[in-house]
Amino acid sequence: MKILFAAAECAPFFKTGGLGDVVGALPQSLHQRGHQVAVIVPFFSGIKAEYRAQLKNLFNFTVTVGWRQQYCGVKTLQRQGVDYYFIDNQYYFKRPKLYGYYDDGERFAFFQQAVVELMEKIDFIPDVLHVNDYHTAFIPFLLREKYHWIQAYRKIATVLTIHNLEFQGQYERQILPDLFGMGTQRYDDGTVRFNDAVNWMKAGILYADRVNTVSPSYAQEIQTPAFGCGLEVILGMEHQKLSGILNGIDFKANNPATDPVLTANFSVTDLTGKQRDKQALQQIFNLPQRPNVALIGVVSRLTYQKGFKLLVAELENLLQFDVQFVLLGTGYADLEHDFGYFATKYPEKCSVRIGFDIELAQQIYAGCDLFLMPSAFEPCGLSQMLAMRYGTLPVVHQIGGLRDSVQPYNPIEQTGTGFGFTEYSSFYLMEVIKLALNVYQNQPLIWQKLIKTAMQQDFSWKTASVGYEKLYQQLLIE
Repeated sequence: MKILFAAAECAPFFKTGGLGDVVGALPQSLHQRGHQVAVIVPFFSGIKAEYRAQLKNLFNFTVTVGWRQQYCGVKTLQRQGVDYYFIDNQYYFKRPKLYGYYDDGERFAFFQQAVVELMEKIDFIPDVLHVNDYHTAFIPFLLREKYHWIQAYRKIATVLTIHNLEFQGQYERQILPDLFGMGTQRYDDGTVRFNDAVNWMKAGILYADRVNTVSPSYAQEIQTPAFGCGLEVILGMEHQKLSGILNGIDFKANNPATDPVLTANFSVTDLTGKQRDKQALQQIFNLPQRPNVALIGVVSRLTYQKGFKLLVAELENLLQFDVQFVLLGTGYADLEHDFGYFATKYPEKCSVRIGFDIELAQQIYAGCDLFLMPSAFEPCGLSQMLAMRYGTLPVVHQIGGLRDSVQPYNPIEQTGTGFGFTEYSSFYLMEVIKLALNVYQNQPLIWQKLIKTAMQQDFSWKTASVGYEKLYQQLLIE
């Protein structure tokens, strides 16, 4: 198949989160399965220098954004068999951050029209056009309502992946003529209108041939008022084309047997190096180097969505146990302050780094015994998969992708790949941590068995991409 991805971010060029990881890994994996794959992303000024040096200028053309005539340069490079095209416009994309600007609507209106118009110019008319999140969710609508006259585009099948439903692209009615040069009929008849705004995500859900989320459980959850962010009725109407496919992680880059940032490498058949990594991590965080203490880690954005209000509520209690706690992250000021307070109060047990450091994150995944992820909601989550890959057992709220990827410990059968709680409260979080500590301290053989089971789980993109391949094939058969 010819498959084209359109997205606002893509690792390793630039990313802010899971969307960038998926758009970085899934096209590569599909190419390895024999498909012809290309990716179109904005040319953000923050692209890494090593990739900037490899870029080749192809051509430029003009994109009509309402009454504006905007320059659109096209740069390209090939990486591991996948062709990447970068849409260049410094007025829109030469900025410190990828998102969060007053004119994001205009920026991504330009980008989406540029994507559609570029397909003919580079002679890449795909069988499947795969768009991602609200930044590109309006493209299926544009193909049918604005560019329907282009004969070559009429057979393109479209897939929309929802990575985060919270951000929907909601703008006033006037953007249809002002940014897209279109009439307002589809707003006035209610098709793309939601809460008195043009809603790009709603349009994508209605107009895409298939809609998927990044885990099966999240696909079900977003059809309910608790998780649907207002669009649950629309998603319920379109449930027949909605599915969930669990994300993967890069097994080659995240391999404890070969990871160069670890003090000692280890594998499922020889875990001795993990103890040395634990000792090194204790040293990095200025904690006493004790081999038998339960070392608990967090690597995350510090937000309420990630469940850290629950953790803060129980941290005083948790630190009365024989544990050490390390955290790497940045986020809400009140959460940063609260974790800093506990680090000051319990310097022998608690150490916090506010910021982000990829190498230190890997060392936490490898050196800890337990990894906390008590998210209020989680479309997929990758950290729990990374922790298991490195033999660190996750403690999760059983929701979304966390429920789909972590098998909670069963005390009767003595099986599992981590520990889970279902009721979202600090009490139940603490109860499941106490259960984990009991197994760690009193049942070492079972603990080793859980570690090995967790490390043997297959969360590779090689496996995850099969689900997307089947989704595309079903779409093209119809």
